[in-house]
Amino acid sequence: MDDVISHPAHWECATCGHEWPKEAAPEAARIVKDANGNPLADGDSITLIKDLKLGGSQVLKAGAKAKGIRLQDGDHEIACKVDGVAVALKACFVKKA
Repeated sequence: MDDVISHPAHWECATCGHEWPKEAAPEAARIVKDANGNPLADGDSITLIKDLKLGGSQVLKAGAKAKGIRLQDGDHEIACKVDGVAVALKACFVKKA
């Protein structure tokens, strides 16, 4: 929300005048978007858009698909299995299938 006024002990909506305590401030829902800007949700299928090195000689190839993704907090927003390997991926390296 852009029209919220901060007071020492509470928040106030400048549009409607509603007030609530600071400890109960609403948190914005995190929206995870793929490389094309499409929003992702738990259970979606994705496709890798570039080769990703996992370490050593193991590489996940562009075009590899993952079904039933899980969104998680942190730097790597997507938890899934690609080619039988459990990985955490950044959303900028995938597109919604």
